Amino acid sequence: MRITTFLHRSVAATVATALVAAPMTASAAPAKSRHGATRIKSHVMARVGTLPPGTQRPTREVLLSVGEGELITLPADAADVWTSNAGVADVYVNSPRQIHLFGKEFGEATLFATSKSGAVIYAANVRVSQNITSIDRMMKLAMPDDDIRVITTGQIAVLTGTVATPDDSAQAMKIATALLNPGVAEGSPLKIGVINRLKTATPLQVNLQVKFAEVSRSFLKNIGNNLLTRDQTGGFNFGVSTGNRVPGTIGSVDTSKLPVLDASSKFGFPAGTLSLPYDPRTGNFVYPGTGTTSTFTKGTQFTTLGLAGHFLGLDLLSAIDLGETDGQVTTLANPNLTALSGETGTFLAGGEIPIPVSQGLGAVSIEYKQYGVSLAYTPTVLADGRISLRVRPEVSQLSSAGAVTIAGTTIPALTTRRAETTVELGSGQSFMIGGLLQNDHLNSIDKAPGLGDVPVLGALFRSNEFQRHETELVIIITPYLVKPVNANEIVLPTDGYKAPTDIDRILLGKLGGGTTGGDRPKPTMAPPVNAGPAFGDAAPTPGAAAPALGAAAPMIPAPTPDQQAPARREVSDQKAPPPEQKTKRGKAVAVPGFSSN
Repeated sequence: MRITTFLHRSVAATVATALVAAPMTASAAPAKSRHGATRIKSHVMARVGTLPPGTQRPTREVLLSVGEGELITLPADAADVWTSNAGVADVYVNSPRQIHLFGKEFGEATLFATSKSGAVIYAANVRVSQNITSIDRMMKLAMPDDDIRVITTGQIAVLTGTVATPDDSAQAMKIATALLNPGVAEGSPLKIGVINRLKTATPLQVNLQVKFAEVSRSFLKNIGNNLLTRDQTGGFNFGVSTGNRVPGTIGSVDTSKLPVLDASSKFGFPAGTLSLPYDPRTGNFVYPGTGTTSTFTKGTQFTTLGLAGHFLGLDLLSAIDLGETDGQVTTLANPNLTALSGETGTFLAGGEIPIPVSQGLGAVSIEYKQYGVSLAYTPTVLADGRISLRVRPEVSQLSSAGAVTIAGTTIPALTTRRAETTVELGSGQSFMIGGLLQNDHLNSIDKAPGLGDVPVLGALFRSNEFQRHETELVIIITPYLVKPVNANEIVLPTDGYKAPTDIDRILLGKLGGGTTGGDRPKPTMAPPVNAGPAFGDAAPTPGAAAPALGAAAPMIPAPTPDQQAPARREVSDQKAPPPEQKTKRGKAVAVPGFSSN
């Protein structure tokens, strides 16, 4: 800085005089407090903080990038120029009316310029940083479709404005941070922190897709033995019955339907002495009270083996039930639902079952329980485009297992798969929020005490049941940020479908018809049609305003043969135009509203 010694001395004398006079002026100021305007000023100053007498702070702010400068023209001659931090912002005095201000390093400085009388003619707070003056222009070049403004205050920069998507908001945050903090390594403290206050142009809507994938396998094997005996010997009789059911019946041979023949010769008696029933199937005579018949009864299992015989004077009947069941159930449900960010969406594809509920004094009311595929979730789109989800998917089915019967009414049970959780993920990303792997084994034996433990023969007195159940369940969610589309761009499952005719349905047995990949009738925008004038009105001149209500229609001169009336679309149900009217000279005169050609 090149300031002459004479200027320094004169300024020092002037400042000393001003400092001595300042307390007197400050002490005299309260004497004017009787006036309303002065009292208001004192009140306002007290709220923002009163500076000590003779103190002044700059209210102007100057932003400079590193290495950037500007020329300042002063309103009066400067006698002294001072900067608080010459390493950040330095000045060069070219003349008493012009000074050069330039930024050197990142930081802040204060600049004062005073006149010979000590009056402050220029004061400013100077902030120097990289790209601080070109940040708005560079953001516009990087993201031209978005309205982004950068407001810097101290070591803080605030992004305001509107962007299209959360991805644009995150990208603007990265660009602003990189421009305001060049050369700063990742993880190091930033010179200027960036606060993102950008908003999206349209409300964000989230489509959530949920996949229920379940495979359930079951294996059941039953071996049951049912035994029944009958003792027809004299004296003490002995019988056994075991198993879960009655295997059948043991009875005597029915001789009422057998022919009765002479059996005298078989026993050496004279002919006609003895007659007995004769069984043609065996070729033997049946003695009264002898013979055994057995009838088997099929059990609940798929196969029943029947055995009948005679052992140790006992008639035996055994029915062995054999059953094996292999089952596999595959469930795949894929509900999806779209909801606004911050709002709750619900979905149900199923129904409701009535459940009777007993009330007081014998009254019965009906309550309904929902079942099927349901989904409820609340999405929240975060500033960086990630989605926070509170989700509750559920799949339930009616089941006979666990059903109850009340007053003759059977109420089925529900098999339910439900998950409820809160997760955070990006658009298009998937998350497995729930899973189940279950393996159950059941082995049971029903037997007679003691007899069922006897080797080999004990198998006749016991039944065995083996059951294995395996289940594997996975629940996956995938959110998407979506936007509305044109209705004609949506493909429906019914596109191309055509109902069968009576001939196709009756003679050919077709359930449906159509074209695979076909299209459906879609509405289109009709071209604009300029409406013609009402009957009896004159045809309007192009560009002329329509007459006001009640005003007389303008007179239209008769067209010459060289002129053609403009073509006009006629409405099909409009009455035919009347014939042309001719004058005495034979020239056609156009009827208002119609062409004369």
